[in-house]
Amino acid sequence: MSKENVALIRGIYEAFGAGDIPGAFGRMSPGIVWNEAENFPYADKNPYVGPDAVGAGVFARIGAEWDGFTPGPEEFLDAGDAVVVLCRYKGTFKATGKSINAQVAHVWRVENGKAASFQQYADTLQVARACGLA
Repeated sequence: MSKENVALIRGIYEAFGAGDIPGAFGRMSPGIVWNEAENFPYADKNPYVGPDAVGAGVFARIGAEWDGFTPGPEEFLDAGDAVVVLCRYKGTFKATGKSINAQVAHVWRVENGKAASFQQYADTLQVARACGLA
């Protein structure tokens, strides 16, 4: 199952990268539990439950507040029912004009062929500085 899990999660990043939001959300469980990293700007409404909550609470805000934001997945690590993705967030915060190139890890859990949970770990200080919060 684990190769299929990696392919599922890779497909989420590819769909988002292609602007195929329904394709990305279609790979998620209707009850996905999504958590942004502690102290990350979008952790204020953790946990986000369901693709609609993730879309409105995370991705809509990113689109409104950042230019050129990309998650930049670099490596997908097979951990059985979990997939760890090592990334670099890149983008420019519109309000400050400051850019990031932040180290990030995403931990996805897969159940019944769908992404069931997401946990982000990120360089929150770099992001806070770009947002003018630190």
